[in-house]
This record gives sequence, C-alpha cells and structure tokens, in this order.
Amino acid sequence: MSKLFNIFVSLVAAVVLTFSAADASTPKRLKARQPAAVQVHIDIGSQTMSVRVNGFPYAYWRVSTARPGYYTPRGSFGVTRTAKVYYSKKYDNAPMPNSVFFHGGYAIHGTGYIKNLGRPASHGCVRLHPSNAAKLYSLVHKYGPRRVRITLSN
Repeated sequence: MSKLFNIFVSLVAAVVLTFSAADASTPKRLKARQPAAVQVHIDIGSQTMSVRVNGFPYAYWRVSTARPGYYTPRGSFGVTRTAKVYYSKKYDNAPMPNSVFFHGGYAIHGTGYIKNLGRPASHGCVRLHPSNAAKLYSLVHKYGPRRVRITLSN
C-alpha cells in the first residue's frame, strides 16, 4: 500500500510541475484576447455607421467617406491610436477632433462640414458629427482600444 501511495504522490507532483512550467512559459501576448466590446460598422454605400456595445445597439450615425478620386479602405481593423486633438499633416492642417485611427493615416474623426454628412466628401477618412465623434472617442477609451473592432464594407 505504501509503495502504491508513493507512486500516486509522484505522479501528482509530476502533473503539477508540468502544468506550472507550461503556464509560466506561456507569453502573455499569446493568451486569449477579449472579444470586441465596441463594434463599429461603417456602410460606405449608405454612408452610415452603426455602433454596438457589448452586443447591444448603441448608435446609428450619418458619416462621410471618400469622395470620387479618393479611397476609404474596406475590411476589419483594430484601433491603432487615438488623438483628442489632431491636425492633418497631409491636408493643410485640417482639424481632426476625436480621431480614432484604424489603418495607417485613416481615422474616424469629427468634422465641421456637417452639411456633407450622409454623402461621400472626404479624402478617405470617416467623418462624423463632432458630438458623435466625441461619443465614439469616449467609448474607445472606456473599453480600451484593444476591445474595439472597426469594419468597413460597401
């Protein structure tokens, strides 16, 4: 009986050490990522944006994307950076308040040209009413950029 007990204790110790070593060697960056808490969908065809938070509808806003001769990227993106106050280096220091960058220099941001919302008018960014851009910017910071998914489709 004592020999059987010693074998059992040895096996349990080996299992515990194996799992402890495996967990300690797993880099944090490889651990599961939390699902998107904020889902932003931009429909370029209808020039609208819908926002869902934790799966529930939050907002539905008019936007402006690229006018003819320019391009707004399509696809699914994460947030790469944000800027409360930003001025375009490429387009004559144009103001881009509450910018949420998602692909290189492309961002969702507020605009002063609210009369153009609902139709293509930008150089490629996604323009929003300034108050809606502030709401989106706030959501990104509340839930964290890593928990935001931005999808653009036709």
